Amino acid sequence: MALIKSIRGFTPQFGQNCFLAENATVIGDVIMGDECSVWFQAVVRGDVHKIRIGNKVNIQDGAIIHCTYQRAFTTIGNNVSIGHRAIVHGCTLEDDVLVGMGAIVMDHAHVPSQCLIAAGAVVLENAQLESGYIYAGVPAKKIKPLSPELFQDQVNRIANAYIKYKSWFM
Repeated sequence: MALIKSIRGFTPQFGQNCFLAENATVIGDVIMGDECSVWFQAVVRGDVHKIRIGNKVNIQDGAIIHCTYQRAFTTIGNNVSIGHRAIVHGCTLEDDVLVGMGAIVMDHAHVPSQCLIAAGAVVLENAQLESGYIYAGVPAKKIKPLSPELFQDQVNRIANAYIKYKSWFM
């Protein structure tokens, strides 16, 4: 069973049909929507500030979702995939976003809908990205438009695949 821990008077809240892997950790002021999944060794740590997660969000193996005490909370919209070992920290990810494996999104960064953050990219603190693009590199830079085909193949396909994958474990 996943480690679900209350702290400072806050207990994580989960929507319907969520999957939490046996060694996932969810702590504190976390509110998660429906059809979400938190995979093996992933950590969602709402100990120092709030974390709000929409519907149909997958937080893949080893990913970390955290915030900064009294300065930066984390908001994740609907239909979002957080890749393996990614770090999402004190920022906003709107709907229909993919954060690639090993990518980092820093405090007060704003990632609007229909963005793809490439594997290993670093979105710097206070970055304000533009909708409809792929961002890659260190620091992350806009590299090309996110075509409708690539959006469907990467962002939507992966989010939908994780709905299927979680069903295997429930």
